[in-house]
Amino acid sequence: MLKVRDIMTTDVVTVTPHTTLRDAIELFAKRHVSGAPVIDGVDVVGVVSTSDVLSFEASNPSVPTERDRVEWTDLEEETPESDDIDPEDEPTAEFFTEQWDDAGADVSDRMSALASPEWDLLEEHEVEEIMTRKLLAVPPDAPVEEAARLMKKSGVHRVFVTEDRRIVGVVSAIDIAHAVAEHLLDRKTYVFNREGDFGTV
Repeated sequence: MLKVRDIMTTDVVTVTPHTTLRDAIELFAKRHVSGAPVIDGVDVVGVVSTSDVLSFEASNPSVPTERDRVEWTDLEEETPESDDIDPEDEPTAEFFTEQWDDAGADVSDRMSALASPEWDLLEEHEVEEIMTRKLLAVPPDAPVEEAARLMKKSGVHRVFVTEDRRIVGVVSAIDIAHAVAEHLLDRKTYVFNREGDFGTV
């Protein structure tokens, strides 16, 4: 019977609770993975996936950055006298504070980065804010079928392999698909005929 240890990946990508969402998603893209366990020191405290990051970003609008088009005044046109400008018509600092406060943007930081197209919401938040604190895991000697059943039941694409409460590997749906494609899960039954020869069925 094929065991989890036979198909698991031992090079497990990990993040910490304080990894920014921006760094996490860039790591996922670089390593071609869709999620990672969250490690705090030596303890596994959760798991975060690309779906978690996408859900977070979809539910949190970015800081509004669209600016009015600049209208240039022709020098020949009459410009208003300073006495004609009403200070009450000018937006106060509170206007910008209120605009950016909901998105977690520090106003002084935002004002020092006026050239940026928008406030980077993913850079502003950390993995611990969105991670799932329940880790789905199996031992290395578990049958591959058990890992597959756990993925199906939980609606996930991977389970982690733990030994003595430490992560030693990860098994993904792709790993199981490869095993199936290579006929590694086929069961063979050996039978003997009357002449003593044996074969497989």
